[in-house]
Amino acid sequence: MITILFGFANEKILVTIRGERITFANTMFGAVESDIEGIQLSPQGVIKEFPDLKDNENWKAEAIKRFKEKISSLKTEQARANYIIDDLEKHGYKPEKIQKEGFRPNMVG
Repeated sequence: MITILFGFANEKILVTIRGERITFANTMFGAVESDIEGIQLSPQGVIKEFPDLKDNENWKAEAIKRFKEKISSLKTEQARANYIIDDLEKHGYKPEKIQKEGFRPNMVG
């Protein structure tokens, strides 16, 4: 298991990677975990990542499908963590801490 704490403005987002299962929690709202299907995706962010979905009325479902396929294609939790860090940084989220199960958290940056 790997957890990554991201900062965005005054928000803190905790991403937890357990094998192929990725959960997200906004610490401002009680840190309730949700998978990719339970989080809000902005059309602008999705189109930035997948320009071909611009006129697709099922853009959210397709973006979730592609995310899950990408996560499944990555072989290790560390590779998944690297992908999520790279992806969220594109949208302004800054990784602050990362912790691998059984180890102390490390500051990022």
